[in-house]
Amino acid sequence: MSVLSWYNRLVPGVLVPLCLALVGGYFTVRLRDLWLHPVRLWRRMMTPQRTGGISPRRALSLALAGVLGVGNLVGVAGAISYGGAGAVLWMWVSATVAMMLKYAEIVLALHHRRWESGTLRGSAMYYIEDGCRRHPRAGKAVGALFAALCLIDAVCMGCMIQVNAVSTAWHSRLSVPLWVTGLLLAVGVLWVGLRGADGVSAVTERIVPLMTVGFCLLSLLAIGRRAGQVPGVLARIVSEGLRGANTAEAAAAGVSGFLFSRALRYGTMRGLLSNEAGCGTSPMAHADAHTTDAVAQGGMGIVEVLVDTHLLCTMTALVILLAFGGAVPALPPMLLTVAAFEQLLGRWAGVFLCVAVLFFGLATVLCWSDYMRRAAAYLFPFRTRAEAGVRGGVCLLLYALFCLLGAYGAPAAVWELSDFAIGSMTVINVLFLWKGRREIIALTASPSPNARRIPGDDKSAP
Repeated sequence: MSVLSWYNRLVPGVLVPLCLALVGGYFTVRLRDLWLHPVRLWRRMMTPQRTGGISPRRALSLALAGVLGVGNLVGVAGAISYGGAGAVLWMWVSATVAMMLKYAEIVLALHHRRWESGTLRGSAMYYIEDGCRRHPRAGKAVGALFAALCLIDAVCMGCMIQVNAVSTAWHSRLSVPLWVTGLLLAVGVLWVGLRGADGVSAVTERIVPLMTVGFCLLSLLAIGRRAGQVPGVLARIVSEGLRGANTAEAAAAGVSGFLFSRALRYGTMRGLLSNEAGCGTSPMAHADAHTTDAVAQGGMGIVEVLVDTHLLCTMTALVILLAFGGAVPALPPMLLTVAAFEQLLGRWAGVFLCVAVLFFGLATVLCWSDYMRRAAAYLFPFRTRAEAGVRGGVCLLLYALFCLLGAYGAPAAVWELSDFAIGSMTVINVLFLWKGRREIIALTASPSPNARRIPGDDKSAP
C-alpha cells in the first residue's frame, strides 16, 4: 500500500467523517432555527439585494456550477462500484450533516472578505488567516497550505476527472476522438475564463438551471419505467449501508469497523466530490455576492446541498440500481451511468446524456478555473489589475493544458490525489469553522441585515 493510499485510508476514510459528524452535528443543533423555520429563511433569500457587482443569485449559480458537475454522475457511480449500494446512505448522511457546515463557511467567508488591489476577495483562506490573529505567520502558512491543496484539487477533481468523464462518454457513444472533446473544453475555458469571474458567472447562470431541469426530467422518466421497484431499492440502500458498517474487512469490529467501511469512505468522499459541503471551496463563489445579509447568502449554500446530493445524486443512484439490481457491471463510472440510462430508456438516452454531460463538465471546469485563479492569487499576491490579468491568463493556459491531459485519462493516482486534497482541505476547514463557531452563531442571531455589515461591501469600497 502506497503512502498516499494509507493517508487516504486514514484521513478521508476516518477523520473526514468524524469531523463532518461532530462539527456538522454541533452546528445543526445550535443553528436549528434555520432548518426549523425554512420559510423564514427562504423569504430572506428572496429579498432583493443591493445591485452592482455579482448578484447573490448569480453567486449561487456559480457555486452550483462547481458542484453540479459530472460528480453527480461519476461520483455516485464510483461510490456504488467501490462501496456498494450502502454508500448512497452515507452520501445522504454526510450531506445532511454537512449542510450546516456549508452555511457556516459561507457566513464566515463573507464576514472576513476584504478589498485588495481593487478586487473583492473572500474565501476559506482569509478566515483561516484571521483565525490565527495571535500567530499571524502561522495563520498565513495554514491559509497558504489550504490554497495549495485547492490548486491540486482544481487540477485533479475540477479539471482532469471532469474532462475525462465527458471525453469518455462522447468517445464511447458518439465516437468523438478524445482529443477533440478535450480541445473543445479547453477552448471553452479560455474563451469564457478570459472574461474574468463576471464572465464565468454569467455563463453558469444560464447553463445551471437548464442542465438541472433537463437531467431531472430524464432521470424521472428512467425511474418511472421501474417505479414499483423503488421502495425495494431504498430498503437495500439502508440495509447495506448499515450492514457494511459492521462487516468491514479492514477493521476488527464495532466502531473501528464502522469507520473503516468501504461504504462509509466512498459514500462520504464521493458526496464531498459532488456537494463540496465542508471543504471550503464554495465560499469563493459566494464571497463575490454584493449583499449585506450573510445569513441569506448562507441559506443559498443549504440549497446547493439539497439540489446536488439529495436531489440529483439520489436520482442518479436510483437509475443505476434500478437498471442493474444487485449485479452492477465493472465499468468506468461515467460509462456505468450512461449504460444505466440506456438500459432503462434505450440508446437515445445515452446520446442525450452525453450532451448533458458536456454542459455539466463545462460548467464545472469553468467554475474550478475561477477557484484555481483565486487560490493562486492568495499564494502569489498581485499589486495591480494588469498584473492580475497576466497571472490569471497564465493560470487559465495551464488549466487548459490539463483539460487536454484529462481527456486521455484520469488514472487511479488522480483519484487518490483528489481524495488527498479534498480530504485535507475538509479537515483544515472544519477545524477553523469550529474555532469561529461563536462568531457564526452571533452573526446568525443578529436581528437585521444592517447589524451584520460585511467588511468591504459598502459603497465607498473601490
